[in-house]
Amino acid sequence: MSKEKINGQLFSYSGPAFHYLNEEERHFFAKAPADFRVSLIGCGMIGMEHMRVATRVGRTSIHGVFDTNERSIKVAREEFAKVTDEDFIVYDSLEAACNDPEIDGIMICTPNYTHLDILKVAIKSGKPIFMEKPMATKLEDAYEITKMAKEYDSVLQIGLQYRYKSIYAEAIHEVLERRAVGDVKMINIMEHRIPFLDKVNQWNKFSKYSGGTLVEKCCHYFDLLNLFAQSRPVRVHATGSQSTNFIGFEFKGEKSDILDSAFVTVEYENGVRAGFNLCMFAPMFHEEVVICGDEGRVKAAEMEDFGESERLRTEMEVFCGQYRPSKTSKPSYPKLIEDSGHNGATWFEHIAFADQMAGKKTNSATVEEGFWSIVVGSAAEESVNTGKIIEINEFLQSKGIDL
Repeated sequence: MSKEKINGQLFSYSGPAFHYLNEEERHFFAKAPADFRVSLIGCGMIGMEHMRVATRVGRTSIHGVFDTNERSIKVAREEFAKVTDEDFIVYDSLEAACNDPEIDGIMICTPNYTHLDILKVAIKSGKPIFMEKPMATKLEDAYEITKMAKEYDSVLQIGLQYRYKSIYAEAIHEVLERRAVGDVKMINIMEHRIPFLDKVNQWNKFSKYSGGTLVEKCCHYFDLLNLFAQSRPVRVHATGSQSTNFIGFEFKGEKSDILDSAFVTVEYENGVRAGFNLCMFAPMFHEEVVICGDEGRVKAAEMEDFGESERLRTEMEVFCGQYRPSKTSKPSYPKLIEDSGHNGATWFEHIAFADQMAGKKTNSATVEEGFWSIVVGSAAEESVNTGKIIEINEFLQSKGIDL
């Protein structure tokens, strides 16, 4: 990937049209050296996405990888060769991957249930760390990570990157910066999508490895609810079931037990009420957020339905009544960025990690924000399992957590 800043903007190009030029002959498409080198721990689907995006963004390069699965390493080697001609280094241990003197940071992209144990090794390096969401599968482990982070002098960024998706980035701007809706009163997010994809050893089909659907998948949305509410949750009620997906599915003698649909309501300290609607057996991807305040309403959506006809892919409506101008728009990033992963969110997540390593302040998810996203998800899972409304203070105390 080649790049040059034009009028303060980053212009990117990754096609073959200028391959006739030697590197020393390039100016407009001259390849700039990466600012930082990181090790990648975990080479599954999301690890491969981070490898591709890091290389395309160009701020950070993948210096080496570590994974205990041989096939994952094989595929990673093949994918690495597609995006860069640098040497592919494979570490022989987790300790080697974390303590390589050639690296500036560490990216943890392993299955959810391994995060705490890996972090305990990585944090000894003192290097900036990026760790994928959810940061833990159990609330007790998430709380332990928050205590570790408070004593950590370097960066610890959590991979809650949906705040960088174009529809949410624009909604955040309108609601929290422009205050287009006035004081937020109600929030609703909906995700309708296809079932969970395959993972190594199918770990995402089992709650004990993933934390449950409302932790594993939905922590992104609970992070957004918390962000828009600008407050802490006090009460959670949820209903849900495994009604359609993976019924009867077994892997190595274990039966899948994850939810595929749910409704979640959250009440906040400041009186904001929020709702979340999940369906994971829809023949599409559809996300939608609606925020209502005392002076207006914002609605933003993102769609992909695999159909033949051309349809609107994103939309956003800001309706402010008599208070200020209203508008409609189609939020998006350039195609190169949108196609890189999670509709461009991963791209800006990598920029934020590089900025943090450079000592700049960012709006990336903190460990504390990661913790509270898991609080809501864990309380929602508990509510589904017990049929009870979960009082957050009581729930935390039952886990030995006293904030």
